[in-house]
Amino acid sequence: MERLRALRGLFACVGCVPGGTRRRARGRVASPVPACAVTLLLQRLQDSEGDRAQAYCELEHVLQEGDSRPPCGVLNRLLAEVSQDLTAAQGVLDSVRMAASNVLVALARTHFTLVMAELQGHLKAVGEMSKEFVLVTLSKLFTSYAPQCISFVWLTLAGLRSVVGWVRGGRTLRIACAVVKQWLEGVKVHLCSGKQCPWPAMESERIYQNLSQLFCSVLRHWQDCKEEKDKQAVLGAVATMMAVLLQEERPREHVWEQLLWLVHLYQEVQDTCRGTKSLNIFLEALEGVQSVIPKDKFLAITSAVFYQLSDDTKEHSEADRAELTHCILLQARICPEETVQFLQSQLGADKEAGRVAALGLLGALARSDEPVMAKKLPQVVEAVQCLCSDPRTQVRRAILRFIKDVLSANARSCSAWDVVGHIFSEFSRTAGRRAAGDLSAQEAREEGALQELCMDILGSLDVSVRGMTKLLWPRLLLYVVPAQYTGMLIPVSRCVQALAERGDLMVREVEDLDPHFLSSMFQGPLLTPQTLLARLLVVAGSPFAGSELQAAALLLMQNLHSKIHRAVGATWASEIPLLLQCLEGKDESFPDSARWEQRLLKFLRASLDTMEDEAWTKGLSCELSRWLSSSASSSGEKSFLYKALGTVLGACTEVLHIQEKLLQHLEEANAEEPSEAQGMISLLSHAAESNFHTALDTLTMFASRLCKGQNGRSSRRKKMELDSRRAQATRSALILAHGSLALRASKEQLLARLEGDIVGNILLLYSCSCRDLQNTLALVQSITDFSSAFQAVGDSACFNPSLKGKLLEILTELLKKYYLGTPVSPVPLKVVLALEQLSKLKPSLGTKDMCDMLSLCCKNVVLHPSAKMMLKIRKSQQAAQYLQLLQMSLKALGRLMVVLLETETSGFFQNIVHRSMTSDNMWERKRALQICSQLLASCEELRRGDACKHFSSLVGLLAPLTCDPMPTSRQLAVTCLSSLLRIQAKATNRVIQTGDIGSLCVGLNDCSTVRQLQTSSKIARIVYRNFPLEDTVDFMMAIKDTFRKAKGMRVRAAGRWMITLLQMYGKDICRDVPLTNYILRSCTSSPQHSTFMPFLSQAVVILTRCQADITTDSFFPAALSPQTVRHGGE
Repeated sequence: MERLRALRGLFACVGCVPGGTRRRARGRVASPVPACAVTLLLQRLQDSEGDRAQAYCELEHVLQEGDSRPPCGVLNRLLAEVSQDLTAAQGVLDSVRMAASNVLVALARTHFTLVMAELQGHLKAVGEMSKEFVLVTLSKLFTSYAPQCISFVWLTLAGLRSVVGWVRGGRTLRIACAVVKQWLEGVKVHLCSGKQCPWPAMESERIYQNLSQLFCSVLRHWQDCKEEKDKQAVLGAVATMMAVLLQEERPREHVWEQLLWLVHLYQEVQDTCRGTKSLNIFLEALEGVQSVIPKDKFLAITSAVFYQLSDDTKEHSEADRAELTHCILLQARICPEETVQFLQSQLGADKEAGRVAALGLLGALARSDEPVMAKKLPQVVEAVQCLCSDPRTQVRRAILRFIKDVLSANARSCSAWDVVGHIFSEFSRTAGRRAAGDLSAQEAREEGALQELCMDILGSLDVSVRGMTKLLWPRLLLYVVPAQYTGMLIPVSRCVQALAERGDLMVREVEDLDPHFLSSMFQGPLLTPQTLLARLLVVAGSPFAGSELQAAALLLMQNLHSKIHRAVGATWASEIPLLLQCLEGKDESFPDSARWEQRLLKFLRASLDTMEDEAWTKGLSCELSRWLSSSASSSGEKSFLYKALGTVLGACTEVLHIQEKLLQHLEEANAEEPSEAQGMISLLSHAAESNFHTALDTLTMFASRLCKGQNGRSSRRKKMELDSRRAQATRSALILAHGSLALRASKEQLLARLEGDIVGNILLLYSCSCRDLQNTLALVQSITDFSSAFQAVGDSACFNPSLKGKLLEILTELLKKYYLGTPVSPVPLKVVLALEQLSKLKPSLGTKDMCDMLSLCCKNVVLHPSAKMMLKIRKSQQAAQYLQLLQMSLKALGRLMVVLLETETSGFFQNIVHRSMTSDNMWERKRALQICSQLLASCEELRRGDACKHFSSLVGLLAPLTCDPMPTSRQLAVTCLSSLLRIQAKATNRVIQTGDIGSLCVGLNDCSTVRQLQTSSKIARIVYRNFPLEDTVDFMMAIKDTFRKAKGMRVRAAGRWMITLLQMYGKDICRDVPLTNYILRSCTSSPQHSTFMPFLSQAVVILTRCQADITTDSFFPAALSPQTVRHGGE
């Protein structure tokens, strides 16, 4: 009861009387909470029985269940017991204190005022006692009963002042600061809610008075705290106190005076994020009051926060940067002019981190759409432009991000275009540095990231933002033409497409544009429709641009069709989507870049035909000509430029203009570069599509310049020019160009000008050249081209016989020159290809010419290279290239033989293949088999029976090769035998039982030689079923060379085939036995005598059994009696 009487004065001070002390009727309502439960638990605590923490938890649970109060006596004893544990200086565990604190919070549900009075008394008490958990309990009370706590704010502040006086650090200090911050934030929320304060108006002054005293006490006692956590807690509490004190005008001066101390403490705190959050509490309160902060104090705050953000010794997290940026934005809302001016001043600092931070903050301000930023944007942009020359990567990245922020927030001011232009400049700058190739790996990655950022900024522009259309269109077109901005065409295309979809491209004519654009437009190169189309065509046709960039160029063409030419709208609307499908991989008919170029050039020609505008077409040719002249030889786009210019010249009708452009680029081209030489050919051939005679006349004119004075009198300087490497390379290119023009000519054009102009010019240029490998290959290729072109005009056309003979003489001389000259040369291949086409021309070649030609071709292609040379080739680095060239040569020779089948004479097959099939060089045998198989396949297709005349001899040549050491040769031999059988069946009009020879090929691939010989014998039986017995001697003559020259498996295979034939038909070849015996006797001197003798003996035995008298008389010498022979045979 004494405790209750002592608190009456306290209740009066706060202006309320607790419900528990009011007198009611003498009787009390019985409590639903069992009094015995609280009493028993209290008794356990007083008797120190059991676990005190557990007892407190049970007590807390009991107090939370009921709706009434314990009896007064029990309540007093409970408060005393709990307070004793709560404030004990030592000897009590923290877990017990926390449990005791929870009991007070539970008790406050029904006796809030008593509990609060108890805690206030502990705050003001002096002596050795712990106030840590008193503060913890106050914090819990505010969390659970904030509205009821408001009435006790000034008392709590007064009590906290006493705590500040004796606490110097540690956990108690941090808890006290947390209580201050928590209670004062509750006060701010209460005030902001607009509710009537529960205390009288006269008590408001006491609240601020106690808060001011507490503020001063904190500054006096805690300004020198050392621990980081203590500093953080004090900073948060002081910032919160200042935020509340700002609500009244009188304490503000004191706040301004201590603001620098707050800034100093903020700078000492290591945790930037927490420190900045505390500072933001003060700034948010400052923003809400109508008061002007002293400028020096404000700049101190701004400088401190900016220093934290620009301190490159600290690694700020994203959360830290976000909090610091928010702090600066708060200051900008409070003092916008000063903030922008301060940040702008930091742009001029030399420190990289300072510039980066200032740019980031200015971008954030622009993104926040602050009115002051919109007003000062031109001034800020001008200041940022002064930094564009800064070479440091971080600054360059920060500038680009600032630009992105400006464009995403405000595009209404046309001054923003200056920063848009910087995006393109920076892209060009990074591309140039990367192309230089002198960057480290890290620097290259940084430059690549800057390029990606440039593209991202432009690609992410929202054209629907007010003012964006005026800002972008048509300024973006300024950056379509320059080559250094090629990579930016992708985002430019997206912007233009978005503008086109909005219908904004049609609403602005040039005279309606602002002066800023007009000045920038005419300071650079003239932007004409032809310039735009030329640039977009080059990008779309470049094989190195990539499909995404090519698609961007095509989309720009489609969206800008009205700016390029009024007539192409419908054509491009249907054709460009088809081209885009090709790029996206939807059209499988365009597997390579050559097909894509062809389709694009066809699209260009169709567009020019749609325009029917000669002046416009000439302008486009001039623009392409300018691009071509300025392009480097190594650039990937130059090849397409030659073709594009030729296509446009093909659409022109003015002869003088066509000749002028053709001569210009023929003279400018450096034919020593293979790409340039091919460009000259492409230019002329594409121009000849519709202007054949003009292109050929121009070519003739230019060729005569290179040959004039070559053999006559001329100055020494002129001779040196004509003999230079460049002149020789140019002649080579012109020789090829004549052949290419022949392929482009129509029948009438070709018949009119082939022999006199095209062939005449080729021979003239070749006679003036040094006849090196390049010119030789050019000559051979041009002969191939115009022969193919002439052959395509029809069977009625006859080529000049004398001219054909001269060309044949040149080609055969080349074969003789290059025979065994180099390991593998492209000349024989090219010559064979040329001979293939030349031989198709009427009149046909004579027999002697044909045989001589084939003999030379076989020497170059079949006999060469040798086995020793092949081993060297296979070990060289160019092995794949050499072997591929050999295969192409063999196929070409096979096709040539097919062409000559019509004039083939007796002995054609054996003259061509006999020697090589029995050669010791296994590579030569393989090449001969390839030729033979190709030739037999053609005979079978053409239903020619020529091969049947040599059936037996060919079987004799092929039989040993079924066991050749090379698996490929074995398979080819079987292929040839199958073709022979089918040809014979067609020639004799009968069904031939060939069996399944194809399935037997598997046995020939077996590693076992025995299995190979068995399979070969099976194939022999199939072939012999269709064998013409009258040609047995031809078979034996053919197989004789194998017995005499070969060795190993080939001899054994030949013996097996011979024995199989004699076993099957020995009785039927009486007429041929003497010659057969003679052939067998001639083989006894073979170096492979030991391998052959078993087969010879077996053959004699078979023949003796079948034709004993004939065999005895023809095979054995006269000294031996027939009886002896018969006995030996038996």
